[in-house]
Amino acid sequence: MAKPDSGLACISSDTAALEEFYRRHIEAVGRFVARRVRDPHTAADLTAEVFLAAIDSAHTYRPSAGSELGWLYGVARNVVAAEHRRAERESRAVGRIAGRRLLDAEDIARLEERIDAESAGRHTYEALAGLPEGIRALLELITVDGLTVTEAAAALGIRPVTARVRLHRARKAVRAALPTYSAALAYSKE
Repeated sequence: MAKPDSGLACISSDTAALEEFYRRHIEAVGRFVARRVRDPHTAADLTAEVFLAAIDSAHTYRPSAGSELGWLYGVARNVVAAEHRRAERESRAVGRIAGRRLLDAEDIARLEERIDAESAGRHTYEALAGLPEGIRALLELITVDGLTVTEAAAALGIRPVTARVRLHRARKAVRAALPTYSAALAYSKE
C-alpha cells in the first residue's frame, strides 16, 4: 500500500517522485479537506493548494518526526486554516459594507456639487498624467494643492533650485496641454 517514509525533498524537482507522492496521498488529503469544507470547488482548490504547499515545504519533512501522511496533514491543516481565516475576513468586510446606508437625494446633490467644484483640479490631474512622474508630482503640488515651490520641493525631498528648474522646463509642455491654466503655472507663490 504505502511506501516506507523517505526524504521528500526530491518532489520539488523530480516529476516522477511528485506523481508517486501525489497518487499515494490524494485520496487521504481529499478526504481530510472534504471533512473541513462544504463547497466542492473550495475543496478541490484547497486540495491542490495542499500539494503545492507540500512541494514548497518538502525540504522540511523529517522521517524521524512522523509519517509522510502525518506531515502532509499538518500542511493541509495550515492550508485549510488559512482559507478559513481568509473567508472570515471577507465575511466581516461584507458585513461592514452591507450595514451602510444608501445615499439619499440630498447626499447625491452634495456630492455632485463637490465633484463640480473640483472639476478644474480633476482636469489638471488628467492633463498632467502624460508628464514624467517627478515633474507631474511637482506641478500637482504647486498648481492643484497650492504649495509654494519651496514647500513642494520639501514635500518631494528635492532642493528648491531643482524644483525651480523642473518647473521652468515643465511650463512649456503644460502650456500646450492646459492653455486655460497657463496663468496659474506662470505664477508660483514663493
